[in-house]
Amino acid sequence: MNRQPVSTSTKVAALYSRLSRDDELCGESNSITNQKAMLESYAKTHGFTNTAHYSDDGYSGTDFQRPDWKRLIADIENGVVGAVLCKDMSRIGRDYLQVGFYTEIMFKERGLRFIAIGNNIDSDNQDSAEFAPFLNIMSEWYARDTSRKIKSVIRTKGNDGKPLTALIPYGFKKDPQNKYCWLVDEPAASVVRRIFQMVMDGIGPFQIARTLSAEKVEKPSYYIAHNRIYGAKPTMYDMTTPYSWSTSTVCKILAKPEYAGHTVNFRTSKKSYKDKAIIYHPSEEWKIFPNTHEAIVDQETFDTVRRLCGTPRRVDSVGEPNPLTGLLFCADCGAKMYNSRQSKKTYDSVKSGKVYTFKTADYYNCSAYSLARNNNKTACSGHYIRTEAIREIVLEAIRKISRYAKANEAEFIERIRAESAIKHTAAARANKKLFTQNGRRIAEIDNLFRKVYEDNACGKLSDERFKQLSDVYEAEQATLKEQNAALQKALEVFESDSDNVNRFLELMKRYTAFNELTTPMLNEFIQKILVHAPDRSGGERVVKVDIWFNFIGNFELPHEEPTPEEIAAHAKRLAKLMRQREANRRYLERCAAKHSKN
Repeated sequence: MNRQPVSTSTKVAALYSRLSRDDELCGESNSITNQKAMLESYAKTHGFTNTAHYSDDGYSGTDFQRPDWKRLIADIENGVVGAVLCKDMSRIGRDYLQVGFYTEIMFKERGLRFIAIGNNIDSDNQDSAEFAPFLNIMSEWYARDTSRKIKSVIRTKGNDGKPLTALIPYGFKKDPQNKYCWLVDEPAASVVRRIFQMVMDGIGPFQIARTLSAEKVEKPSYYIAHNRIYGAKPTMYDMTTPYSWSTSTVCKILAKPEYAGHTVNFRTSKKSYKDKAIIYHPSEEWKIFPNTHEAIVDQETFDTVRRLCGTPRRVDSVGEPNPLTGLLFCADCGAKMYNSRQSKKTYDSVKSGKVYTFKTADYYNCSAYSLARNNNKTACSGHYIRTEAIREIVLEAIRKISRYAKANEAEFIERIRAESAIKHTAAARANKKLFTQNGRRIAEIDNLFRKVYEDNACGKLSDERFKQLSDVYEAEQATLKEQNAALQKALEVFESDSDNVNRFLELMKRYTAFNELTTPMLNEFIQKILVHAPDRSGGERVVKVDIWFNFIGNFELPHEEPTPEEIAAHAKRLAKLMRQREANRRYLERCAAKHSKN
């Protein structure tokens, strides 16, 4: 039901003005100051004495969540406003449906007088509002055209490698001389380096967040706002909890390639200028430009941290998370090895009674085997290996390769290059063969397509059959061309691995002693560890372990003859094993005899 018009003499005449960044390009005439002066002059001339300003500076016309616009609508709903004046229809907004709702429905239902000075529209004069819908449509077309132009500019900048983000990552600041250049902000960068190093030390994001909060390190949003980094203001962030680091904040820092010196564009997008929902693209669709600014962490550290973050490391009731988790894999099925730690209560008999002790069983096993066994199924086989044993094996492998590389550096480098050349040559040969085969098939499809086209033109082949065949040929040809493009790229990137060898040597020289296998050493040296099924053919249980090193892969050291000490230790270990087996055999015989008597 329409309400009766109300008198505007006792109510406020709202003088509404709005300015967006796009409007600023049109000159001073659209400025907030100019709009206010025009509205005040018109109100004074036409007898609007009780006026109030509502202004939204820096807000798009497509956004109706503007602060003062919302305040104006609230005042209208409370019956405070009797008239609304604006410079022109586009000041209300640039969405013709929304603007039409307010001017044609809401304002009329509440008996408001609406005036758009520049368009000569006054709701008291019905004839003046005839072209209002067309003006609204033109305003929206302007917003749509501007959005299309801005998107084109952003796309060009992004493809040129210029950073598109307005809020640069924590740890950087903009160069005052070049807004597209980032400089390292050392106070924040030191925190970033510490976070990466803590992950290298085997600490998870949750523990990192707790540590930083306990030490009262300013969280990124507070630091940015407090120090006015790239123009941020305290009002833009929650300043009440300056030290409350969260796990998600730590994870976001660890996932940004920008810290390795790269620019990343096109992480997000929007469907339309009307749709405010952000679409997050997968990392495969990002466009990354390497080495565009100074790095806070080196590429090797970043890659290692990303690998470590892919494997959860939870603290259990026994102790700290095992740093080997995520590095061990089953050599037979490729599944990850699960770590199991069980604390068992045992006792030793003494004269005064029983003394209880707690022993911890810490080992790894094939996850596929363990999961299938728990569900009464069968998969793979047991690959049991004690954590203490694998740590000793890894430490000894690092010691041996370090001794060999230091004593035979030239030979070491030559062997790595030779093995790499063999692998690259084999891969290149296979790629070239497939590339040639695909090229021949692409040419064949061109001839086939030409033939079916001629048959269709001569009437030998129906249009429906022609379309069916042409679709199949085009799809196959597109797939082959895409595959050949990838093969060509692979053929172009085969290079010498001398850089990787040098990086491994530099890593090795950073360690002066290998007395203990530390978590950073493990993460820096080891890429993965493959555990084979046990072999019992020689009378004892032997587990083969393949260790893949970072940069150089599965490097096989020259065979070394065992020393007399190692031979003696092996014989002693084998003799002990045989005694244990004999003791177990006698124990089982006694148990069987006792059972037969009962």
